[in-house]
Amino acid sequence: MSPAFSLCVYCGSRPGIDPQFAATARAVGQWIGRHDGQLVYGGGKAGLMGIVAEATLAAGGRVVGVIPQALVEKEWALHECTELHIVDTMHERKRMMAERADAFVALAGGIGTFEELFEVWTWRQLGYHAKPVGILNTAGYYDGLLAFLASTVQQQFMGDWQMDLIQTGVEPVALLSSLIQAAGLAPAPRLDQI
Repeated sequence: MSPAFSLCVYCGSRPGIDPQFAATARAVGQWIGRHDGQLVYGGGKAGLMGIVAEATLAAGGRVVGVIPQALVEKEWALHECTELHIVDTMHERKRMMAERADAFVALAGGIGTFEELFEVWTWRQLGYHAKPVGILNTAGYYDGLLAFLASTVQQQFMGDWQMDLIQTGVEPVALLSSLIQAAGLAPAPRLDQI
């Protein structure tokens, strides 16, 4: 049986200092699993990556992990994934993740998370895909970045239309429901399921 939707989650291979980051990652995984969804992510078992994957599996969802061979040891590949793809390069990893996803969301993370988010956002603005892209701003983690992005619009390096290509939110259920609805693949998920 195929999943109702496939959500690509970008997030840190570290847990971060605020326990809210781990709680949000767990809530995202639970939401995916409880709504018959599939997680597509970077294939690691450390940090927020591991938390979201294990929560998805525990809630009955499918997990597709994609990890380069060079990172298998560093990120401790999660071999319990429903599908674990070990690829040669980061480019291959990102391409496969993008192809397998119906929508994208960034949780808290570091430079890898930022790079992945900006790449799918750039692809969207160039018309390479029309999949929804979101930022889950737990505990104000992305406040500084969002303020900086607003300044790029003020300085006319970006337009409002480019910012409108990103959905942002602080509450997991509302943002994830909005992304999946924008992808047109699932009916409105029941809010009492998380």
